[in-house]
Amino acid sequence: EASGLQYSQHSDIHDVIGFTNVLYVTRVQKERFSSVEEYNAVRSSYTITPRVLALVKESKFVLMHPLPRNDEISPDVDSDPRAAYFR
Repeated sequence: EASGLQYSQHSDIHDVIGFTNVLYVTRVQKERFSSVEEYNAVRSSYTITPRVLALVKESKFVLMHPLPRNDEISPDVDSDPRAAYFR
């Protein structure tokens, strides 16, 4: 905020994917939950798939991830030229 950059957080990717330039995805971190049950309840709550990327309209869109990943990005997305996590 101090730098003047705009960002936002959303709970449904479909609300924003059509006008997103950069999508930075992280894994749900098991170590941040107080119980395995809590973790398991949310660990697969979203997955970026080719179907999700088909909704992208921005020509210079970039998908980023710090790795390692779990289920949040489908391996089917790895060959997409917009996937920047293996560059």
